[in-house]
Amino acid sequence: MPDYRHILLIKPSSLGDIVHAMPTCAAIRRAYPKARLTWLVKREWAGLVERIDGVDRVWPVKSTLKGWLSQVSSLRAEQFDLVMDLQGLFRSAAIGWFSGSPLLVGFANGREGSPRFYSHRVPVPQLEMHAVDRYLLVAKAVGAAESCSPEFRFRIPQNDYDEVDRVLSRSGVTPGTSWVAMNVSARWQTKRWPPASFAEVADQLQQEGFGAVVMIGGPDERAEVAEVNRMMKTPAIDLAGATTVGLLPALLSRASLLITNDSGPMHVAAAVGTAIVALFGPTSAVRTGPYGAGHAVLSGNVPCSPCFSRTCHNTVPLECLTMVSPQQVLAAARAQRAQRMVPR
Repeated sequence: MPDYRHILLIKPSSLGDIVHAMPTCAAIRRAYPKARLTWLVKREWAGLVERIDGVDRVWPVKSTLKGWLSQVSSLRAEQFDLVMDLQGLFRSAAIGWFSGSPLLVGFANGREGSPRFYSHRVPVPQLEMHAVDRYLLVAKAVGAAESCSPEFRFRIPQNDYDEVDRVLSRSGVTPGTSWVAMNVSARWQTKRWPPASFAEVADQLQQEGFGAVVMIGGPDERAEVAEVNRMMKTPAIDLAGATTVGLLPALLSRASLLITNDSGPMHVAAAVGTAIVALFGPTSAVRTGPYGAGHAVLSGNVPCSPCFSRTCHNTVPLECLTMVSPQQVLAAARAQRAQRMVPR
């Protein structure tokens, strides 16, 4: 088996995809424990990658083409002996090629002509498979042995837990008590369950003693959170924009349950072992659902789902999501509580 000593993993975005790549990182670290592993990531997600176990160096890049091109000479100077492109797009493959590594590995079915850059193309089976397992094909192709169970390992510093506890305490949540995280937004409009449904569920959870309901999200999701809160009888705690992406693992590890659209925070919650009730519509839970056993995934049974579209063309708009009732979500939340919800 080759003895790689300087490895570059290219997975610049987005939040959920980065979490999906964690088991590949862990597999590479197991196979090549003496190697220096660098992860190239967009600057906005660097705080999360800094907390992934096994990463020796985080290489942040700006999202612009100029930002990527500015890294070429520095990357070449590193003399990587293995580069893995898990993004599978023209820009990620090109930057891997410009690195000058003798071995650039990527998917044979990569988009935007990316396979033309690869020195080794990894075939992907036609059958549907989860993104986690698809990324692990690359690890296997470079000599990493398969493990019984993919590993998601964050190295969360105590300072993160302390900061999360301070934020929760200031908001009225006593550390060590049960509380429910709720993520009401998603990058695609077609992935968003109706705000009124989230509001009804949040009110009922509080009445049933699930603890406080805490709305999470980034600064650009404050409007969606505010809309749900306006519809509630007892407004939830609003933490949208109150924490950084790097604090998400610590924050979600403290939650007893996450109720969420298909989104990046859903995958972080799955990685830290928090119970999940997820709403799926245009996307496939087989491909990108919360990884691991025990999570609840709800979706309306309509012929056009999954369509993987950011625009709904169905006669009944977003029927795949609106068919899921608040009562179904509440039933799933109660089942999660009975099975495994505990204060974190």
